[in-house]
Amino acid sequence: MLKTILYAALTLACVALAGCAQNPASSTTQANTVETGTLSGESGDPRNRARIHTELASAYFERGNMGVALEELRIAIAADSNYAPAYNVLGLVHMDLRENGVAQQHFERGLRLSPNDPDINNNYGWFLCQTGREAQSISYFLAALKNPLYNTPARSYVNAGLCSVKSNNERDAIEYFERALRSAPDNLQALLNLASVQYKRGQLETARGLIGRFNKVVEPTAESLWLSLRIERKLGDKSAENAMASQLRRRFPGSPEYDAMLKGRFE
Repeated sequence: MLKTILYAALTLACVALAGCAQNPASSTTQANTVETGTLSGESGDPRNRARIHTELASAYFERGNMGVALEELRIAIAADSNYAPAYNVLGLVHMDLRENGVAQQHFERGLRLSPNDPDINNNYGWFLCQTGREAQSISYFLAALKNPLYNTPARSYVNAGLCSVKSNNERDAIEYFERALRSAPDNLQALLNLASVQYKRGQLETARGLIGRFNKVVEPTAESLWLSLRIERKLGDKSAENAMASQLRRRFPGSPEYDAMLKGRFE
């Protein structure tokens, strides 16, 4: 069931918090630009035009409109072929389209233009992790973290932790998740995944505290309730186990976790 938790955490990381990969433009700017359908602020400066069309592309990408995103990126690169963030978003779009060879070319072009850009390093690292190159991905997350202007370090720490779990390196995964929590104490991905790893390692009290924090920060999910239930089961707290089972039954009766509970598949 660890795989179920990890898959759910990946989904949470990549959807609920705007993705393990990270877009370069602010969501407020993107939303306002798309809603108005204008290019307010666009001037004759090529770099400015590239920036605006890249922000538009990023917004369309987040909304799942890949065709329009690609057209905006074409315009951005036509305005300034050396604008690194445009290649970053191109990499994200082609990654989403499962065109991995093209995605890699764009990420690498972006890094050649701006090797210290934390967003491109983070996103390329995530791309490598998702294409079977987990060990190689870590150096790019660490490169992102070296940039003192990087404002979301917890994202790269979590990504490094997830990719370490995928490569069965639990020791490093724990370190990265703990660093993420030092940076952002309520980071949901770090809490859930660190609790999962500690449960697997038999550190039940530690796992209980972590998943308890998760369930206080947000409404419990099927995954977090299922992990809580199994922790309490191993700790022998029947009352707490029954309380988690009741919540799982009430909130998520159609979930794989509830089905596993009914069938007694606790591991």
